Amino acid sequence: MTQPTSQPPAGGTLRIGGDLSVNRLGYGAMRLTGPGIWGDPADPAEAVRVLRRAVELGVNFIDTADAYGPFTSDLLIKKALHPYPDDLVIATKVGLARPGPDDWRPIGRPEYLRQQVELNLRHLGLDSIPLLQLHRIDPAVPLEDQVGELAELRAEGKIRHIGLSEVTVEELEKARTVTPIASVQNLYNLAERKYEDVLRHAELHGLAFIAWFPLAMGQLATPDSAPVAGDGTAVGEASGATPAQLALAWLLRHSPVLLPIPGTSSVAHLEENVASAAIRLSEQEYKSMTAAG
Repeated sequence: MTQPTSQPPAGGTLRIGGDLSVNRLGYGAMRLTGPGIWGDPADPAEAVRVLRRAVELGVNFIDTADAYGPFTSDLLIKKALHPYPDDLVIATKVGLARPGPDDWRPIGRPEYLRQQVELNLRHLGLDSIPLLQLHRIDPAVPLEDQVGELAELRAEGKIRHIGLSEVTVEELEKARTVTPIASVQNLYNLAERKYEDVLRHAELHGLAFIAWFPLAMGQLATPDSAPVAGDGTAVGEASGATPAQLALAWLLRHSPVLLPIPGTSSVAHLEENVASAAIRLSEQEYKSMTAAG
């Protein structure tokens, strides 16, 4: 038996599927790959250090996908963290094929999804995937067939919970007529909130909303992105919080079901991101950021 992650959850916790308790600031592993999310990173040793440091800091939700590399991030996670801490939840995704760098193509044929789940299990060193997400809905395949195959894999014990990625409320509800859905992973951040209706729907039905792109690929981490309060001063100026930390703190304040998964290939940036979970925005700061965003 390995030890659980070491730090208390400063940002609070949420339950995925009713039984997976995770600290509410996760880590997205997409950036642990080469250019175009293709191949190995420039510094594989640093990637391993990032993953191990994340767990040391209390991150117990890591999001990956077979498409990252492909399988590069999966193999790095296994190398860095296997055997896994008892409370570590690894979420992965299937449904996007990778013919080359920056090339993403949905494939939702049931036999392909099954194959990719089996490969995820092997590359991650898992007997069962805690959260398996359909990376994208393939418009060429009935949604019922795609989600239905994942439900069969869950019945076989290879998946614990099923999630969806980049879906509308209508698509989410259609999938829920086939099988229980535990989470949604959509693009969401302070400046991009087109899925606000999906977030509120997730709140209503007790689903986790995993926010990818929470810093808009660094655009919300630049000095000129710092939000300004009503009196003209920069939000967080007194505390010394960075724009990136404020953007993540806003997400944690905005909804109790939000689970941001900022990704980075740098230990320093990781530590900065994780520290945002301890930031408490005042009501005025929160309102100012909401309006500015």
